[in-house]
Amino acid sequence: MVKGRQGKHVRLYVQGTILGYKRLKSNQYQSTSLVQIEGVNMKEEVTWYCGKRMVYIYKAKVKKDGSLYRCIWGKVTHPHGNSGIVRAQFKSNLPPKSMGSKVGVFMYPSNI
Repeated sequence: MVKGRQGKHVRLYVQGTILGYKRLKSNQYQSTSLVQIEGVNMKEEVTWYCGKRMVYIYKAKVKKDGSLYRCIWGKVTHPHGNSGIVRAQFKSNLPPKSMGSKVGVFMYPSNI
């Protein structure tokens, strides 16, 4: 959280939900995940999010570098359909247990 001009906190990310992998009737592509971003309901609204970074944070059983939490970084690549769902590619493929969990979609890098 960053303090704004009037002392209010400004959030630099939006939450999203992982829906699953990109798939066809008989094939599935684990390298591309589908994400629903909160407040995005149309294909035209997705264009602002293209290229933005996102992170999936999960908890592990073993400490690594003094923390139980780990993250997988990715970015928004394309819109998917007309209802505001986006395609995202992560540095390593998301595990199947991530379906239905939350991701943070950051407001950078900016295109402005």
